[in-house]
Amino acid sequence: MKKGDVLTDIVVDTMASEGKCVGRYNGQVVFISGAAPGDIADVVLTKIKSTFLEARAVAIKQLSPDRSQPFCSHFGNCGGCSWQHIRYDKQLEYKQKQVSDNLERIGGLELPAMRPIIGSDKQRFYRNRLDFTFTAQRWLTHSEMTSGNISEEPGLGYHLPRKYDRVFNVDECMLQPDPSNALRLLVRTTAIQEGIPFFDLRKQTGFLRTLTIRTANSGEVMIILQVTYEKMEWTDKILAAIAQQFPAVTSIYYVVNGKRNDTFSDLDMTLWKGSPHITETMPRPDGKGTLQFRVGPKSFYQTNSDQAYNLYKVAWEMADLKGTEHVYDLYTGTGTIANFVAANAARVTGLEYVAAAIEDAKINSAINGIANTDFHAGDIKDLLDEKFLNEHGWPDLVITDPPRAGMHEDVVRMLLKAAPRRIVYVSCGPATQARDLKILSDLYTVTSVQPVDMFPQTTHVENVVCCDRKNL
Repeated sequence: MKKGDVLTDIVVDTMASEGKCVGRYNGQVVFISGAAPGDIADVVLTKIKSTFLEARAVAIKQLSPDRSQPFCSHFGNCGGCSWQHIRYDKQLEYKQKQVSDNLERIGGLELPAMRPIIGSDKQRFYRNRLDFTFTAQRWLTHSEMTSGNISEEPGLGYHLPRKYDRVFNVDECMLQPDPSNALRLLVRTTAIQEGIPFFDLRKQTGFLRTLTIRTANSGEVMIILQVTYEKMEWTDKILAAIAQQFPAVTSIYYVVNGKRNDTFSDLDMTLWKGSPHITETMPRPDGKGTLQFRVGPKSFYQTNSDQAYNLYKVAWEMADLKGTEHVYDLYTGTGTIANFVAANAARVTGLEYVAAAIEDAKINSAINGIANTDFHAGDIKDLLDEKFLNEHGWPDLVITDPPRAGMHEDVVRMLLKAAPRRIVYVSCGPATQARDLKILSDLYTVTSVQPVDMFPQTTHVENVVCCDRKNL
């Protein structure tokens, strides 16, 4: 066999990690993209290993009953909603299985009966942030390339999966509510009409780099335009068009970035017009009022605002606070979890490596009238040591919500030394969560597992695990 060979009539059995399906050819495992469990498909080989094959579905001979009609015209090119073709109830089943497989196989953990995954009420238009990339030459589909009518056109959209230099133009995205689509189309049209150069990702030339749109459940909207160098004549034309046609946009920023990557967390942001922040709201977990969270241009906030409440409510319930505990909130970000649980704790100490986020966390405590939180910035593996614990108090309970890479091993080892009675671990990466829990299992027992679907139509799943110290 060689790459490019077509295998016919492959029966797709089940779903593996990262959204790939599993079939078999002559007894060998084949990981298949672009299929659904229950399909019978012809596939083309893309990778050949001694223990497995990888392939892409090129013809579906028999459709699975688990299939759903994709709703987006960009499905197949865009990697953002790769499970559109699978019914949502089945997506939830596969995500729940993904969690249990990771915890049992990677972590080697004995688990209690898992709670059913909490699905999202919204399966479309649920994101509060999208980042679009400008391209001097948009990617052309196969039909466009073969039509002979090829023209170089700029685009504003998303990268093709695993292709840093190929961006397709987005006509309509169903991930973010209004006015996201209209704003993006206005920016692209204005830039073309005014002759403002789009960025060339290969040559690293051009002016317009990225457009970020943030929406809040309060109705406020933030725009961040990223450009390569200072030229206010062009920047003003884009931002003025936004301000004129969308007066409801409450916050307009731009940032100058001459680096070879699009990250701007280390750059100065310029507020062109409006408020320096937008505001997200969330019910308090005890039902007594509403919390407000200010979101700045660099702030992290859970991308699905509605499900963020359900996620934090699970963590709060698992914590089962009595009002006397000193809680540590690791990877606190802008203090959302810390402020969410503060009313039921004696004290909450938040740790976060991004200094700007810590300033946001302090503000969020202040605007909500919360006085029993304190926040500290620094690399958590260096910050969390016995000296810090002796100075600030040892935790009775720890809530940790690390990035997808999980906790640094030094942090996990320090938790074993700190030995709080309970650890509530919120994770967007069940595999790394399982790795960390395996280390913690020397001292802790998993007592509750609750998956939460934050990202419908994708392979990603959030998971919350409660661990209690043994022999209490």
